Amino acid sequence: MRLNSEVDGMVRKGFYIATMGCQMNEYDSDFLAHTLISYGYQPVSSPGNADIVFINTCTVREKADQKAVSLLGRMVRLKARRPGMVLGVMGCLAQREGKRLFHRFPQLDMVVGPRELPNIHSMLDAVLCQKKKLIATHLDLPPLNRSKIHQIQERKVSAYVSIMQGCDNFCTYCIVPYVRGREISRPPHDIIEEARFLIRQGVKEITLLGQNVNSYLWDDHTGSYDFVSLLQKFKDVEGLVRLRFTTSHPKDLSEDLMFCFQDLNMLCPHIHLPFQAGSNEVLRRMKRGYSREQYIALVERLREVVPNIAITSDVMVGFPGESAKDFEETLDLMEKIGFDSLFSFKYSDREGTVAAHMGHKISEEEKSRRLDRLQSLQKDMTLRKNRFLEGKQVSILAEGQSKKGGQMTGRTDTNKIVNFSSDTNKIGTIVKVTIKSAFVHSLRGEPVR
Repeated sequence: MRLNSEVDGMVRKGFYIATMGCQMNEYDSDFLAHTLISYGYQPVSSPGNADIVFINTCTVREKADQKAVSLLGRMVRLKARRPGMVLGVMGCLAQREGKRLFHRFPQLDMVVGPRELPNIHSMLDAVLCQKKKLIATHLDLPPLNRSKIHQIQERKVSAYVSIMQGCDNFCTYCIVPYVRGREISRPPHDIIEEARFLIRQGVKEITLLGQNVNSYLWDDHTGSYDFVSLLQKFKDVEGLVRLRFTTSHPKDLSEDLMFCFQDLNMLCPHIHLPFQAGSNEVLRRMKRGYSREQYIALVERLREVVPNIAITSDVMVGFPGESAKDFEETLDLMEKIGFDSLFSFKYSDREGTVAAHMGHKISEEEKSRRLDRLQSLQKDMTLRKNRFLEGKQVSILAEGQSKKGGQMTGRTDTNKIVNFSSDTNKIGTIVKVTIKSAFVHSLRGEPVR
């Protein structure tokens, strides 16, 4: 949609949201977008054309901080040329830095933490109507209730639904409990109502979000629900083609949850199960709550129950005190498991965490060397797994036009991206394709005639 153009004889104002980090941030940005649309604003593709600019930040690693601050600096320079522009920062960096962001960037109008989004209407009123500057970073607030949201502005095949916020695990390296707050779950009827609303708008696939979905828990006069019983409620959601969830914590993965992959036809055979390190000593100092042996046994049992399941994971290198032997044990665990893909990164100190005060830090040069070696190993394993699919038929949920041009794109139920030739009428439908070529990050297929 266009902004600052004549629409029905009036000039429309526009907004631009830059989103960094996890799927939860994407979900929050979408909520903010719908709120701004309700104020009469329209999305624009460039901050240079926007009357309101928000940066939704991540702070899980130092690199994320640097990226957010760099973008914020550019937006401050833009505002110097356009003083009427409203500039806001939201997300986890906003929560962690709070007033310090105002002191560093006095041109800011809003600093909003993740838990404050339910109050965004009153905050926007204060900033847009009363020209106030505002900071809001309380953590003792309930999660968003998006069961009643504005109509989707563009055709979407897949969508996120948050089922809980926060984390109670307090891993020694992790800032999330301090910037997202303690665990709090949404009522199951709100979650199901939001899912049904999205399906009425044309959504076919829903991904349930939480810092640790396995910890979902709700208890009121309507009954008690854990994550498994919440998943069971999706049996009654008509029109839902595929259901996914992320992220799971290994220490909380139950056999009941494993059997949901058998019992629920729409539940996709893919799980993201972070292991973080393959050394028991490192896992202990990370306070992860499981051993390498327990993780391996968990995956073995999962594959017994769901033989075709795809397993992806998170892993870091260079945790304080990680020896060469510890790192070799991480590589060994990767080879034993055979992950479909990995999200890998270098450890960085996060202010306020236990690990930030640990000694025996690993040099940046050594962390880079280890990360290169780990990623090279995973690249080979991912390519080998993808090539196994060559010549096989798979079912794709067609999502839209591929970035490669002249092709459609979609994903298998195991979450592998497939580009294929087809017409746009297939969007939102299941398409059978034969895999012709396999690459590290995607597959190429041809529709089955």
